[in-house]
Amino acid sequence: MPLPPATRFSVAVNRAERLDRFLADQLHLSRTVAARLIADGGVLLDGEPARPSAEPERGAEISVRFPERPLRRLVPADIPLEIAYEDDELAVVDKPAGLVVHPAPGHWEDTLVNALVARGLRLGGAPGAPRPGIVHRLDKDTSGLLVVAKTERAHERLGAALAARRIERRYALLAWGHLGAGVRVIEAPLARAAGDRKRMAVSAGGRPAVTRVRTVARGAAADLALAGLLTGRTHQIRVHLASIGHPVVGDAVYGGLAQQRSDRTAGVAAALARATPRQALHAAYLALVHPATGERLEVRSEWPADLRPALAVALGDPNLLAVPKPLEYLGLFAFGAWDERP
Repeated sequence: MPLPPATRFSVAVNRAERLDRFLADQLHLSRTVAARLIADGGVLLDGEPARPSAEPERGAEISVRFPERPLRRLVPADIPLEIAYEDDELAVVDKPAGLVVHPAPGHWEDTLVNALVARGLRLGGAPGAPRPGIVHRLDKDTSGLLVVAKTERAHERLGAALAARRIERRYALLAWGHLGAGVRVIEAPLARAAGDRKRMAVSAGGRPAVTRVRTVARGAAADLALAGLLTGRTHQIRVHLASIGHPVVGDAVYGGLAQQRSDRTAGVAAALARATPRQALHAAYLALVHPATGERLEVRSEWPADLRPALAVALGDPNLLAVPKPLEYLGLFAFGAWDERP
C-alpha cells in the first residue's frame, strides 16, 4: 500500500519558534495535533525524525506526512461570494461577515471553502488537506480580503511568504476612545486564555505578536483607525487593542459593546453601540508578490455596507452614508508604507 502524501516546505524565517508551535501555525492545526504528528514520527526535519522542541533554522526542510484517514467530501454550498481578484494561480475573496473560512466541527458544509467549491474553483494544498486553498484566515465576524491558492505552487509560495511576513494585510476598524497621533506599536505576546480556549489573552508565556495602528479620523467617542499585522495570531488586533483600553467597537468577546467613555460622550457611545451589528473590523488592503509572475499585487476593499451606519455615527457625519467609497474619501488608502522602526 502506498504511503499517504507528504507536505514539504522550507523555513523562510531566520529562526522559527519550537517545531510543534511552528507547524500548528503554518499548517493551521491545533498544537495538540501538531505534537501528535511529531510523536508518531510523521514529521522529518532535514530528513531526520523531529523533536517538538526543535527550533528550525532558516532553509531547513520540513516534511509532514499525515496519517491515512477517510476524507470528508467537500460539499458545494450556494453562498454568494464577491471575488476581488482572480487568475489561474490565486483568488482574492472579499469575505462577508458571518461566514466561517474553512470546514470544522459545527460548520462542515456552510463555509467559504464550500462556497469556493460550488464556484468550481480548484483549490491548492496537499491532497486531502482539511483546509484546501486557505493561506490565512479571518474571524467569522470579520469581513474583507482573504487570498486563496488555486494551485499547489501558489499554496506553497504564498504560505512561505506569509511566514516570512511578505504579505501585507491592513485592516480598517473603529476603536473606542482615541489612539493619538502617529503610528502606535502594540507588542504583546498572545496565548489561549486560561479557562476559556475560545478566547485569547496577553500572556508572558505566549507567542510573540506585534500590531501597528494609526488613527485615520477622530470621532467623539471612537476613532476610525488603520491596523497592520507584523504577526498573524488568532484575534490579534482585537486582543491588542483591548489590552491598551481601546477595544474594537462592537466586539462582544473583548469588551467592544460596553464602553462608556465619559458623561460627555455617553450618548454618542450608546448610539454607536446600537448602530454596530458586529465587530467593526474589516480587512481593507492586501498586498503580495504574485507566486507565479513575481509582480506586486495590491487589492483594496471598501468599508462594508452593514457597518456604514456605525461609521457615520462614530464620526458624527450622516453624509458618509451617501459617500460611495468612504475609506477612500477619508484618506485611509492614502497612507504609504508603515514606518519599519517599531
